[in-house]
Amino acid sequence: MCLAIPAEVISIDTDNDNALVSLGGVKKQISLTLVDNVLVGDYLLLHVGYALNKIDPEEAQKTLELFAEAGMLETPQ
Repeated sequence: MCLAIPAEVISIDTDNDNALVSLGGVKKQISLTLVDNVLVGDYLLLHVGYALNKIDPEEAQKTLELFAEAGMLETPQ
């Protein structure tokens, strides 16, 4: 079983196919190798530093709220 979590794209480095994402105030560089047509503001499902796919912003917020309720995040973004 794997765990993927939504994070919002805050910048994109097209030269290296990477993005900077924000999750609960933490910023992390991730690979966009597996996902096409990513834009700043998109939400991506992340697993071990890779974006797996895009996710609807409303679904991302619902998921982040559930993670917060479970004590896995301080507050949803």
